[in-house]
Amino acid sequence: MSDRPVSDISVSYNVALVTISKLPCDTRLLSDIFNAVARKNINIDMISQSPPYRGSTAISFSLAAERLVDALGVLNEFKSNVKELRVEVDADNTKLQVYGEGMRNMPGVAARIFSLLADEDVEIKMVTTSETDISYLIYEKDVDRAINAISKEYGL
Repeated sequence: MSDRPVSDISVSYNVALVTISKLPCDTRLLSDIFNAVARKNINIDMISQSPPYRGSTAISFSLAAERLVDALGVLNEFKSNVKELRVEVDADNTKLQVYGEGMRNMPGVAARIFSLLADEDVEIKMVTTSETDISYLIYEKDVDRAINAISKEYGL
C-alpha cells in the first residue's frame, strides 16, 4: 500500500448528471426518491446536496447514461406530486476518480488538483470526496487533458 497522495486514477465514461432542484427539505421525500430509483435497479454513484435555502434544497447525482431514461421515468412520478420540482439532465460526462492512501494525512491534494484542472480549462461539474479518493465529474471531451495533467504532477 502506497502512502503517495495520488497513486491511481480511474475513469468511468458515459456518465449522466441529474439535478433535482426546488426539492422541499423533507428527508422522507428524499428517501422515497432514492428508494424508488433503487427499486428500478439503477445504481446511483456520486451524490451531492446543497444546503437548505428557504425551505428547499437541490440534490445532484450521477449514474450510467444508459440508465438515464429509466431514472427520469421514476423522477417524473414525483414531479406529478411535487409540482415545483425541477429536474435537469447533463450527459456526455466522465467521472475521474483520483485515489491515494497518502491523501488521508496530506492537506491540499484537492486544492492542487483543482489548480491542475483549472490550468487545463477543465470544467468541474461535481466533486465528491472521501479520506482516500476524490471524484470529479467532467466533460468527456476534457478527460485526456485532465488525466495527463494529474499523471504528470503525481508521476503516474
